[in-house]
Amino acid sequence: MDRRTLLTAGTAAALASTLPAATAHAAPTAPDPLPRIARTLDATPSHLSHGDGWTHVRLTLPDAPVPLGVDVLADTRRPPQGIAYLLPGGGLNFAADFFTPRARNLAHHFRSQGFLVIGISPREDLAKPADLTASWGQAAHKADAAKVIAAVDGALRLPYQLVGHSAGAALALDLASTNRSPRLRRVVPIDTTGPYTGDQQARAARMRDAIQAQLDTGVLYGDTGLKGLVSRALTDPNGASPVPRPPDPATRFTHAAFAHFALIRTSSFPGDTNWIYKQGYSAGTFAFGATPLDDRFSLTHTPLATWGEATQALGSGLVPNALLRDLAAIWAGDTTTYPFDWSGIRAQVVWVNAALGRGDEPHGAELIRAGGNRQVTFRVVPGYGHADPVWSTTADRDFWPLLTP
Repeated sequence: MDRRTLLTAGTAAALASTLPAATAHAAPTAPDPLPRIARTLDATPSHLSHGDGWTHVRLTLPDAPVPLGVDVLADTRRPPQGIAYLLPGGGLNFAADFFTPRARNLAHHFRSQGFLVIGISPREDLAKPADLTASWGQAAHKADAAKVIAAVDGALRLPYQLVGHSAGAALALDLASTNRSPRLRRVVPIDTTGPYTGDQQARAARMRDAIQAQLDTGVLYGDTGLKGLVSRALTDPNGASPVPRPPDPATRFTHAAFAHFALIRTSSFPGDTNWIYKQGYSAGTFAFGATPLDDRFSLTHTPLATWGEATQALGSGLVPNALLRDLAAIWAGDTTTYPFDWSGIRAQVVWVNAALGRGDEPHGAELIRAGGNRQVTFRVVPGYGHADPVWSTTADRDFWPLLTP
């Protein structure tokens, strides 16, 4: 028996051992692609869950000192008609971005549409701060995703689409710009931006330069801080934060109030990246009262508990500065810092933005059309913040159907 056969048997046994006995020995109603994918990627299954008609496995690829995490969600009642690769946003992973809330999420939406779902989390999700280097830019993220896609495509040879949110959407478009497989049928960017124009293009260039300056001084990563922000709001909502309230700097936000203010009015905060949002991460309302306990606030689409579930599913939560620099270069139209050929995207493009997130910024879609691709749609959903497309309680009715026309 050769090594490949041993891997196959070992992987199948590992997958079976994580299931209840009745499930592990029951005859499947549809061919199970999970052992085959694990064998193809030479990956180790580290977690498996299942429900009514589905199975989910977490794979890790030990191909480098920091492994790559890949999630596979399969329907157990019917064979897949295609594959949907889900690429999460910066600082997020598959579980946080696409598998939250657990009972109703975007991954299950694509599964219900007949797709085998494969999530490719950025390598920094499993990294420690000391692991990150100045080489963890867009090209490295692209190479990781392309490696997984090529391996699975060679094994299954099913039509597929690339679905990404935020930075993951930029990655999906980047992958499509150089992918010539006849099985790549569609690219689905969710709330992202191509090159800006005018003043925003200049601002993106300044952001690129500022982040490069950080890299030059050895600052290799950032952390959004969302995990702690949301956790404090849920566990000690009325506790006093250290952050002054704008109407009365002598007073301090409560933890709950500050979390809501930061999620709703993200663009009002200083920082290299907050300006890219029209308003913020989540749609909502905020009104200052006479005292901190009189402040009134609410999230319109995504409950704070869902934010809590998502942030608790995070790995490191780190975002490499090399990646942010390259994204800023893309937004600035700087193909010297990071080459990006918009005219190279040949697959159908279904681009849907959130009005309060990245907003009505269609220039990237226009560049794809100008390159000769006539299968391009760009839409903006009103009243949605940047994270609402994946976590909103109403996204399955007013956002997700736009992604699977």
